[in-house]
Amino acid sequence: MRKVATVLLLTITTFVYAQDLSYRLEELTAPDFIQAVEKSSKTCIIPIGVMEKHGPQLPLGTDLYLSREYSLRAAEQEYTVVFPWYYFSQINEARHQPGTISYSPELIWQMLQETLDELHRNGFEKIIIVNGHGGNNAFLNYFGMAQLSEPRGYSLYWFRPESDPEVKKKAEALTRHDPFDAHAGNSETSAMAATKPDVVHVDRAKQQTGVNQNRMNKLKYVYTGIWWYASYPNHYGGEAWEANAEAGELLINEKVEQLVEMIKLVKADTVVRELQNQFFNEAADPLKTKQ
Repeated sequence: MRKVATVLLLTITTFVYAQDLSYRLEELTAPDFIQAVEKSSKTCIIPIGVMEKHGPQLPLGTDLYLSREYSLRAAEQEYTVVFPWYYFSQINEARHQPGTISYSPELIWQMLQETLDELHRNGFEKIIIVNGHGGNNAFLNYFGMAQLSEPRGYSLYWFRPESDPEVKKKAEALTRHDPFDAHAGNSETSAMAATKPDVVHVDRAKQQTGVNQNRMNKLKYVYTGIWWYASYPNHYGGEAWEANAEAGELLINEKVEQLVEMIKLVKADTVVRELQNQFFNEAADPLKTKQ
């Protein structure tokens, strides 16, 4: 009877301990980390941001705050280990603005690759990138394709949320319609007002213009790296002076719901790993690939 009671007590203790296990990687002890890898189904999120100007009203770390907020809220609902602040991003287009930390293209590539390699070495087999910085989009697309350059022991997934027009309408009804809403605009400022209100200064939003300058509008069929500066030299695209936390909660929850669903799908996924293995086997000897 005493043995049964002891086993029961250990089971209950283990259950309670597992329930209290942090999903923030930086808070885990080394023994806790081992349990966290298993509890997460070997799945980890890297929330990626950058240090750059966000108009006159938002902090330099806006993208860091938001990508991490989405990740932490989702991990609370569907246990996943969340990597600490990650700000080694592509931000050459804002080097003219104060506070921008712009690392070299070589370094941001190497940092991300080595971070993935280290997470895999520590037991993670599925890694999700939650990107909060629009300037990373082209970089991450190419980085994702470049994962096929050699065999990997992990699978990489990039969270790509979809915007619901009805949610945007509801958010605008609580604030205003922002005709630009590109960067530090109504949506992003509202989301930050819900995430970190003590560093948001909505009253400063009119200090600079966030109107698209259209300085390249005569050039057709052209892409050039200076396109963002041509449109938004103040590194501010929008009209954010009526942004508020209530609207921000709607926009945040929309992303978090999708991220929770994605995490569940990624945990259950076997297709990507199978396809990767098949691809790398065929790539090793392409002459044997069935035609």
